[in-house]
Amino acid sequence: MKQQGTGRGHEDDWWRRLYGDGGGAGGGAAGDTGASDAPDTLDDRVASALRALAATGRAAPAPGDAPERPERPERPERPGPATGKPPARTAPPPPPAFPTPPAPIPLQATGPGSRPATPRRPVPPPRGAPADPPPSAPPPDGPEPGPLPAADPAALDELVADTALDGARYGSLTLRAASRRGDLARHRGDIRRDALLTVRFGSGRHALLLVAVATGPPAGAGAARAARDACAWIGGAVGRSCTRLAEDLRTDQRDALRSGLQRLTDRSYGTLRARAEERGLPPERYPAALRCLLLPADPECRTRVFFGVGPGGLLRLRDGAWQDLEPTAPDHLPRRAAPADPGEPPPAAAGRRTDGTRAPGEPFLFRTAFARPGDMLLLCSAGLAEPLRQDPAFAARLAAEWSLPRPPGLTDFLTAAQLRVEGHPKDRTAVAVWES
Repeated sequence: MKQQGTGRGHEDDWWRRLYGDGGGAGGGAAGDTGASDAPDTLDDRVASALRALAATGRAAPAPGDAPERPERPERPERPGPATGKPPARTAPPPPPAFPTPPAPIPLQATGPGSRPATPRRPVPPPRGAPADPPPSAPPPDGPEPGPLPAADPAALDELVADTALDGARYGSLTLRAASRRGDLARHRGDIRRDALLTVRFGSGRHALLLVAVATGPPAGAGAARAARDACAWIGGAVGRSCTRLAEDLRTDQRDALRSGLQRLTDRSYGTLRARAEERGLPPERYPAALRCLLLPADPECRTRVFFGVGPGGLLRLRDGAWQDLEPTAPDHLPRRAAPADPGEPPPAAAGRRTDGTRAPGEPFLFRTAFARPGDMLLLCSAGLAEPLRQDPAFAARLAAEWSLPRPPGLTDFLTAAQLRVEGHPKDRTAVAVWES
């Protein structure tokens, strides 16, 4: 075979080294190894070289096709007029080693220079539908507190929070208590005249719970202070006698309980009158209505004791209906009267005033009640007792709220206790005891 391209330049040097034209190990011509039946033309050698390149990952064109030029994009050839055959197709490139991740979903631009979103046009309400209240209007059952009461820099301890909330669970009873300023006091910026005290004396099965609710006289100087003093002094008196009172409760010594609690209440009111004289106030204008519950923590003792002086409410919710446990029930009570439980003495008759004050000689109120599973005992100030007794719809709604299988949480209890009733803007204090 003749030597090919001996006069060519540097670009053909790799060809001579590969196929024997001066490409041997020593740089000379490769020696002939003998006769061979394999074709040894130029075209055969080009095809062999292309097959070698294809083995390394490059696509090899079919024999007779022109080599690819990477500098110019490949265009599909049209079939010739003579043959009409489609051009040969090159092999597709091999897939990449790793799949290409999908393109991210384009997000709407919200930065500076972006096109603002078109505002939605408000949909008008249908004809006959009530218009929505203005944003500043409070909801009907959750009025917003009004202005803060005026404060004296020298008597900041006279301030009272708008709302008080408390709760506990002992043995078979669950306690919820809430006191809030009435709509009238909120409108005027007056402080809350209702006071609330929830305390525990002792521990374990011998513990004794006391809940006290007091209301100061209306439009009286020091009304809120009088209510808080009444709760504090009756709480201190009961705490000093808690061991004896708890024993009388467990042994059902009702006569001893009545006389002992009346003595403690009289002493507390005597202290209130003395405090009024120290402040230069008429003693008859300083006292407050006071109503209390004694609850033993012992789950085996289900006796509940009520005592106090002045207006308010003591009711029991049993089987979805209200029962009035006051010593004297009003004739217009729109609910069935409370039957006495076996062994429970009948309530003592007592007169009541409705102006929130205790006249000299006003009777002491006392009653015991036996708690049955599922009962709810409600002690409240006059601000809640009056709408309960005078508005059947409100009483039914409150009964439905508090007749659920489980006692409400603190927030739900407060929401129900402050449901608004037209014509009843006084402060409200409610103490509820659920029996399991």
